[in-house]
Amino acid sequence: MSHATSYELFINGKWRAASNRATLPVINPATEKVFGSVASATVSDLGEALASAERSRKAWSSRPVKERGEILVAAARILATKAVDAANDLSVEQGKTIAEATGEYARAVETLKWNGTHAEKLSAPIPLGPNRMIVPEPLGVVAAFTPWNYPAVLIARKLAPALAAGCPVILKGAEETPSAAVHIVEALRHAGVPDGVVNLVFGVPVHISRHLLSSSIVKVLTFTGSTAVGKQLATLAANNLQRCVLELGGHSPVVVCADADLAQAVPAISEYKFECAGQSCNAPSRILVARTLYQEFLSRMTEAARKIKIGPPDDPATEMGPMANARRIEAMQRLIQDAVDRGARIETGGTRLDQPGFYWPPTILTGVPKDAKVLHDEPFGPILTVAPFDTIEEAIEEANATEYGLAAYFFTDAANAKRALIDGLSAGAVSVNYLKGVSADAPYGGIKQSGYGYEGGDQGVRSFQSLKMVNGLGSFG
Repeated sequence: MSHATSYELFINGKWRAASNRATLPVINPATEKVFGSVASATVSDLGEALASAERSRKAWSSRPVKERGEILVAAARILATKAVDAANDLSVEQGKTIAEATGEYARAVETLKWNGTHAEKLSAPIPLGPNRMIVPEPLGVVAAFTPWNYPAVLIARKLAPALAAGCPVILKGAEETPSAAVHIVEALRHAGVPDGVVNLVFGVPVHISRHLLSSSIVKVLTFTGSTAVGKQLATLAANNLQRCVLELGGHSPVVVCADADLAQAVPAISEYKFECAGQSCNAPSRILVARTLYQEFLSRMTEAARKIKIGPPDDPATEMGPMANARRIEAMQRLIQDAVDRGARIETGGTRLDQPGFYWPPTILTGVPKDAKVLHDEPFGPILTVAPFDTIEEAIEEANATEYGLAAYFFTDAANAKRALIDGLSAGAVSVNYLKGVSADAPYGGIKQSGYGYEGGDQGVRSFQSLKMVNGLGSFG
């Protein structure tokens, strides 16, 4: 994708420019140069998308579930054949390495396939006894808002279950990373999704959200992004009582207990933290280490961070590419300066690399006071804080000392510590001696300020269904 690239809207089965020809620039974060453009939808375009989705609703919801599932499985197969080019496009737009982008598309393919394979089962009536059953029914048109950090997998996690449930979707893709939405929508189009069932728009986010959510056509809002934006969207959705699925911010702790195997823990934390330059709501950000292991852990973690090769995302030797945009660089500078001003120490990293591109090195902070912003604001970048603890109770209290509750991790083989941490950590997901992305078959959601509702697994499809109670069946026969 060295040539200039233009991305269009997809409305009622047709690729098209915005009605007023307006576009927004697409910037390569490794060079800071504009290399393409994306169409910016007008109110007229959004109105057409709404009308198109509503026109398709009855036919899609009444289509045999087996056929809906087969279309998703076919789309997965088509996307898999395009994954090399799609991963290259994503790497150019977002800054993640080719290996990371390739892995993300593998997860997107898995998600489409899983939902297609399980569509029939999850739309089947659920018996409750001889005279009662629950009939799952599609809720209606979905407005799906996706971010730039993992666009391929998060688009798949919204589109696939909604389509499996029988709901048309208006997808608002990320303007910074439009190619992922285009590749997935194209795969669905070639797989046979009818006109109007999937519509794709880009543009000014606040204008799009206000217009879509003010329409009574939209029955469900699904959004992945910051807590602040999630609250704004939920407020808009309240006017029409649209169901909300919100996966919001995170500030994930890792508790490293006294018996932890550092040869396992340090590489696992380093790899998962610095993937996508730390721009993940699931990424660990606060490491709490048993005091007896603290110095050894800090030494190993700092060494691991320093060894990460930073460079152009298309270089096979690169282990971490640039951050996605200038806003993330400014956030890193702000959080680190605040921490240092309050007495924190920089063990490694801490300043932007002096070269073109939004490059920020892996950064480790110690001695961070509890009122520092980096311990409370989601870092969403390659910053780790490391601190010692003396008791499991102290570690749990510190781990829970944020408004977020998306993911938490710990390392121990001690049964008592495992039970205490599983019970005590406030998070939608807790992982033991393990840090990896969420699989397609698992329901995933946050608590506290990290959102509500579930994506993935059976619950991901249920998010787009009403469960109609049917009583007194015996009287019919």
